[in-house]
Amino acid sequence: MGTHATHIVWDWNGTLFHDTEAVMGATNAAFAELGLPPITLDRYRELYCVPIPRFYERLLGRLPTDAEWLVMDEAFHRHYAAHRPACGLTEGAELLLESWQLAGRSQSILSMYGHDELTPLVRGFGIEARFLRVDGRTGPSGGSKSEHMVRHLAALTTGPAGNGNGNSTAGRGGAAGRIDPGRTVVIGDAVDDAVAARHAGAHAVLYTGGSHSRASLAAAGVPVVDTLAEAVELAEEIAA
Repeated sequence: MGTHATHIVWDWNGTLFHDTEAVMGATNAAFAELGLPPITLDRYRELYCVPIPRFYERLLGRLPTDAEWLVMDEAFHRHYAAHRPACGLTEGAELLLESWQLAGRSQSILSMYGHDELTPLVRGFGIEARFLRVDGRTGPSGGSKSEHMVRHLAALTTGPAGNGNGNSTAGRGGAAGRIDPGRTVVIGDAVDDAVAARHAGAHAVLYTGGSHSRASLAAAGVPVVDTLAEAVELAEEIAA
């Protein structure tokens, strides 16, 4: 079994899936439900962080109680589900995924979006077969991606595609072989993607089209780009 020159782990929300309008619509609908004033996209990107309760702390001036967090989380996901159908793939994403696979390279998705919601969404766009694995979150929402990234890469390294932790959907995804974390690049829209990549021994490129401002992303100490095409170009260079 050979080692891929470069493997890409794609984030979903805000990266491959352009859901900014759904996120803002859900955030402000949830805020209205809780008696909070709406926020702008610029303000959201300035304050957004993981774990999510810390984001609410920045907005409220205090950490929400456990009970408040449960209400906020449920309200956001309920409103997001209503706004999501109007969203689509990020411009150019489908061609980039196809080109990467046809070049014999491998890629996967790791998202903190719920696994049971993620997999039919990816399948519905007709891109599932582009990936070795599609892993969504299992368990509570709002946490970091770091340990999920370690498990995701371990599953790609130690076993056949899709047979790692029992919650993955697998496609062809490119040439078969062992995935080396040191030659893996995580492409995402959040500082937490860079933190997770570092935790797992991988590289990262961050994309400005999602949840963070450019200034916030730059603080992560990894390359920051404005398009997914730039991210893929850099991924090849970084992990070569």
